Amino acid sequence: MPDSYTLTIVKPDAFGSNKAGKIIAHLEAQGFRVRAARVLHLTKVQAEEFYSVHRERPFFGSLVQFMTSGPCMPLVLEKADAVAALRKAIGATDPKEAEQGTVRQLFAESKERNAIHASDSDENAARESRFFFSESELLAAR
Repeated sequence: MPDSYTLTIVKPDAFGSNKAGKIIAHLEAQGFRVRAARVLHLTKVQAEEFYSVHRERPFFGSLVQFMTSGPCMPLVLEKADAVAALRKAIGATDPKEAEQGTVRQLFAESKERNAIHASDSDENAARESRFFFSESELLAAR
């Protein structure tokens, strides 16, 4: 299967507690290749736009507040079947339910402070990657 791309975000909790490097190293050890990365501090408007799919959910306000609480690190990763592989590698949203050796089991604090975001489909991976990276940055990554 040819390699594909997905987006992940090392969230403010993990970035702020100096776990970003460990998370990236963990993913690289599982065969992911970093193709684009940056550190930024999302504004409220940016976080609301990025997570707009959750706008009607009860946790939307706290999610936006959390994602704007400090720097985060979006990355485009490459690997065969990247979306599914990353979802498996990060584990369940609640670290108490995540399988041994997954990112969330190893590095997350709680269901709300769960260290990492991962795109849930190829379509969302493309859309979310374009949210953080220009077309030229994405082309250069490939």
